[in-house]
Amino acid sequence: MYRIIGNMTGNSMDAIDLVLTEFDGNKMTDLYTFSRPYTKNMQNRIEKLRTQVFNKTSNEIETLPEFLDIHNDYIKQIADCINEMCLINGIDKSTVDAIGFHGKTLDHNPPSKAKTDNTEPYTLQIGSGQMLADLTDIDVVYDFRSDPVMNDFDGAPLVPVHNAHICCSQGDGIYYNGGNTSNFAIIINGKAILGTDSGPFNEYTDNYIRMLSDYSFDKDGIFGQNGKLDIPLLQKIFQYGRSFYEAPLPKSGDPAYYHKDKIFQYVQLNRIKFEDAVHTFEYAAAYIAAQALTLIPDNIDIPNQFVLFGGGWKNPIVRKSFDNILSGNGLILSEHQEIFTKLCSRLKNNLLIKQSKFSDYMEARLFADLARYKLENRAWEIPEIINAGKKIVCGVIAKPQNTNGKYSDYINRAAKGWQDKTTLK
Repeated sequence: MYRIIGNMTGNSMDAIDLVLTEFDGNKMTDLYTFSRPYTKNMQNRIEKLRTQVFNKTSNEIETLPEFLDIHNDYIKQIADCINEMCLINGIDKSTVDAIGFHGKTLDHNPPSKAKTDNTEPYTLQIGSGQMLADLTDIDVVYDFRSDPVMNDFDGAPLVPVHNAHICCSQGDGIYYNGGNTSNFAIIINGKAILGTDSGPFNEYTDNYIRMLSDYSFDKDGIFGQNGKLDIPLLQKIFQYGRSFYEAPLPKSGDPAYYHKDKIFQYVQLNRIKFEDAVHTFEYAAAYIAAQALTLIPDNIDIPNQFVLFGGGWKNPIVRKSFDNILSGNGLILSEHQEIFTKLCSRLKNNLLIKQSKFSDYMEARLFADLARYKLENRAWEIPEIINAGKKIVCGVIAKPQNTNGKYSDYINRAAKGWQDKTTLK
């Protein structure tokens, strides 16, 4: 039995999400949850850092003037939230086995993309697990993506295995995550047989709204419901991201692939109304999520149940659009008529689309689950790794100690240039 705190701060940087989950064999019980929104200032600082670190090595990144300040603020805010969650709920830290910590992804060039581009694969997450352990006095398990990437696998998405672990209560199906990027897993007979990223989900909508308003996202679709679909903008969104959207499954995405700056420039130049742009971005989230399903190989049956999780699915425009597209009632671009007709023919007539009861803290719990596997030295059963006949244990463990504020793990092991290092941590 384990009691582990899972933490997630996704690409959208909307909030610090925490969940304390108890694992008793195959049974998982969420005991306490906690969430604190990020300030707009912190969101802007992280977004600025993302542009500065793109395609840089860890040595280059650590010399950036603001890097340490941003990194340390990021870790301290997570530590403060963990300490507060324990305090207000009377959680005895000595009963918590570990914190599962993902870190903040700022750049991602996975093997699936690197082979196409003829570049070296890498993935960049910042976040010192040792610093977090010292500030919370709890063991931290972290840097989960590095191990797959250094073994020639994408390292994301990691959630399909966790989807399989919860399917005993939800049933087989397609488990679809609507976060900053969308991803799905096909679970058959309790096992993940395919896991892949799809494309941008909240990426366009959230960033556009933050750029032009004081809001962080389109809560309840209040902006999108007052707009209408701009078909040329939808076509432009797909055009700019085509190389990723049409790439075969499985694949691993990153905000850099979706060219939001070019899209926002297009919106501005064409003077598209704010509400129409938001509505179109929300329709595009559903459209790209559905388009990814057309890439499922013909030898894999598509289950008749969809289990949705992630905050993006709470947007009524996104959810209604997804349902309409899968039922054959949504607008389809002319270039996609044939593939969507084939998709609809593959879907079962009694299609069931439902929200997961584990929805709100799925990704945070994922990292608690990953930490449990590391504590047990068990391989995380990513489908493509299992199919290759390999076993990879993911993560690193940091125990609280007196480091005097000096850390060597600000950046994960598989950051750009890891191939040139003579020793790996």
